[in-house]
Amino acid sequence: MRFMNWKNYLVVFIMAPLLSFSQNRLRDYGIEIGALHPGPLNGITDVPGILVGHTTLIQGDSIRTGVTAILPYDGNIFQQKVPAAIYIGNGFGKLAGYTQVRELGNLETPIVLTNTLSVATAVNAVVEYTLNFSGNENVRSVNAVVGETNDGHLNDIRGMHVSEKDVLKAIQSAKSGPVTEGNVGAGTGTICFGFKGGIGTSSRILPKKSGGYTVGVLVQTNFGGMIKVAGVDVGKQLGHYSDNFKYAVDGSCMMVVMTDAPLDSRNLERLAKRAMLGLARTGGIASNGSGDYVIAASTADACRIPYESDKPIQTVPSLRNEAMTPLFLATIEATEEAILNSLFAAETMVGRGGHTIEALPKKKVLELLKAAGKVD
Repeated sequence: MRFMNWKNYLVVFIMAPLLSFSQNRLRDYGIEIGALHPGPLNGITDVPGILVGHTTLIQGDSIRTGVTAILPYDGNIFQQKVPAAIYIGNGFGKLAGYTQVRELGNLETPIVLTNTLSVATAVNAVVEYTLNFSGNENVRSVNAVVGETNDGHLNDIRGMHVSEKDVLKAIQSAKSGPVTEGNVGAGTGTICFGFKGGIGTSSRILPKKSGGYTVGVLVQTNFGGMIKVAGVDVGKQLGHYSDNFKYAVDGSCMMVVMTDAPLDSRNLERLAKRAMLGLARTGGIASNGSGDYVIAASTADACRIPYESDKPIQTVPSLRNEAMTPLFLATIEATEEAILNSLFAAETMVGRGGHTIEALPKKKVLELLKAAGKVD
């Protein structure tokens, strides 16, 4: 058992099916982003040890929300913390746990993503999960890391329908393997570039001469700008942009970057900054009302930080600065593709008040990419 005293929480999971690799991701249409190769799953779970779980809440005509949990490994994260950093691209958001990660440079809980008004509920659930984990009986302080985007256009966000049990379900159902994308988990009610957004993921593997490390990215897309696909201004050509901003550009994007490269907090922050470049390559502009945050962590076993130790000096491996450049490129490419995967996987949704957000018109997008010579 990973935890204790959990019998009261053995409830039925609200889960989306495992990802089907048939015609719902960017590469299914022959669109390749960047120069580096993705891992076999082309997802954050290509990084060894990473687990992802979703709870999806689609009820009646107005509940369209959920939770996504990312675990750096299957074990007691509080007792064996991982190096981490958080970079703020634009701070219009409610990211819980930032200051301690900034101060100490480590992560001690799962990362949870949800909607804006459910952050407090998610924090309570993560704290309870941690306190009830076997081995944490004497713990009296927990730094829960919870991010959010506002899904209030499609979801009855004021109803605060996400419960602590929903958060626990996402954490406890987290697994390796393919990650479901689109209208799932924390991406259930989100909007991106005026189209239906959601959860997206991608990965890159460095060449052996650059260390052979893996970088995986997962995003919760709920932001605006001028969408580009493989460098083509498809948003402008589709009429989704004008001088007076035809659609709302405000929103948020949560980005989680994981790698098995041995990095300290300082270089993880440098890595996190590059995710914003990936967002920019999709046309994102980090508008005034956008909460754009990047959480980065290293899963390298040798870099784990014990909660308690009788040794005053800790020695851990860390890549030199000169070795970071390939990881920067991997992060940029994986972030760009993860965002686009969230759009390609998402489906049209009707939600609160009859609001309808259409899926990205993939047929038209592909026609524009073909005209630009990006696909056959």
